[in-house]
Amino acid sequence: MKAIKQAILGSAAVLMAIGGAQAADLPVKAKAVEYVKICSLYGAGFYYIPGTDTCIKIGGAIRIDTTINGGPYDAPYWQGGAGGNNLWTKDYYLTRDRINLITDTRTATEYGMVRTYANFQLDFTQGRDSIAGGFTEVDLVFIQFGGFTFGKAVSQFDPQWALTKPYISSGFLAGSNNSTGLPQISYTAEFGNGVSASISLENASPYRNAGLYNTANFIVAPGGGQFLNQQYGVASYTFLGNSYGGNHIPDVVGNIRLDQKWGSLHFGAAMHTITPGFYGANEASGHADDSYGFAVTGAVEFKNLPTGASDSLKIETSYGKGATKYVFGGGTLDTQGGGRFAKFDGNTVGFGYLLDGVFGTNGQIQQAETWQVSAFYEHYWNPAWRTSLFGNYSHISYGDGGNALLAAAFSPAGGRLGSASATAPSGATAGSISGTTNNFDFAIAQIGTRTAWTPVKNLTLSAEFTYTRLDQNLDGTYTGTASGKPNQTYQIKDQNLYNGSLQILRSF
Repeated sequence: MKAIKQAILGSAAVLMAIGGAQAADLPVKAKAVEYVKICSLYGAGFYYIPGTDTCIKIGGAIRIDTTINGGPYDAPYWQGGAGGNNLWTKDYYLTRDRINLITDTRTATEYGMVRTYANFQLDFTQGRDSIAGGFTEVDLVFIQFGGFTFGKAVSQFDPQWALTKPYISSGFLAGSNNSTGLPQISYTAEFGNGVSASISLENASPYRNAGLYNTANFIVAPGGGQFLNQQYGVASYTFLGNSYGGNHIPDVVGNIRLDQKWGSLHFGAAMHTITPGFYGANEASGHADDSYGFAVTGAVEFKNLPTGASDSLKIETSYGKGATKYVFGGGTLDTQGGGRFAKFDGNTVGFGYLLDGVFGTNGQIQQAETWQVSAFYEHYWNPAWRTSLFGNYSHISYGDGGNALLAAAFSPAGGRLGSASATAPSGATAGSISGTTNNFDFAIAQIGTRTAWTPVKNLTLSAEFTYTRLDQNLDGTYTGTASGKPNQTYQIKDQNLYNGSLQILRSF
């Protein structure tokens, strides 16, 4: 009996031990999976970052561009090189492929929304990049908090619809047009009923410095090579003849805006500092005084026109003195500053310079005066098809003082038109001009149209055509060299240019 009792107790102990071991092997209840949640506070496409109260949106686009009879950004052949000099070696078409990536985060706090935004591009452009190479472009990157914006954002000088102009690319002149953003510190105050105002300190380099010419030095001649204006990743405004000093004071920019269902109004103003280099080769030669330019702009947008519920009309006009790039030739078209427009056609040439001002030895800066007007109309034939029509006229003048300095420098006796291979202030004479007007007023008139087809959501195919007129007031001749052209005499005349572009855009 005792043996049986011991056996039963031993079996119970074994069973308890086995039961304990099995209990230890039972799966522990897993924590609930934290799924990504939609964030509806800031519109479509936002999600909560798991474990946080921050919403994020990730998007972008892939675009394939082909320009016909033009350069990158659907720009006419008007800035030297094989295209501007109208050589047999010019490209009759040019291709560019781009991927655009965007991140946008927003967090609601007791002090208001904190936002971060970044937009960068990966580009491959024919003739610029190697076979498997490419360029990285950081277009927009900023932080917003409590009404402040810190970083690279659209200039406060530009109207609020700066990024939605109805054309393919930025080879069309349209005032300031800095769609790639400017480094800035700005503050925006909201007053209610769609009224707001902003004040900003913005970095003038490279988009706002148009170049400053000391007539004691050489400057690139009309056919003396191509500015690298249309390339990212290069030092800004380093063209032959530029006499800008350092950036001493940021540009001060302000605006007042009105946003309504019918459209918007925008009024902007800017103060631009022109800091000159030296009269001679070094500091001992002295320099002209700093000069302060300004620019003003007004823009209006009309939505939901009688011609169609989605139709729109945008109009903008600007005026500036000593602040050329706020008005004429600004934006991604000219990343080096100091645009020189030049187009050869047979035995004729048309050309002009975009500068903030001109000065001579021991003299002061003669500021350039600029104005422009541009308009954009877009009509939707139906939800899938739309056509836009756009036009611009931009004008620059140097006044009596500036004209006298330029005429003396570019005359056969002055000989200051130089080759593009040298660096300022040295150089070699490439040619001279002779005439009777000595009037360096210069203008560009453009008109264009684009038709876009969206067969499915977020896929758009576009075709664009642009006509450009280079209008200048010189009446004489240019005698000298031009890259790839004979050394001869060319009649100075207005020039007509034609270019087009095709694009496929897939956004996501």
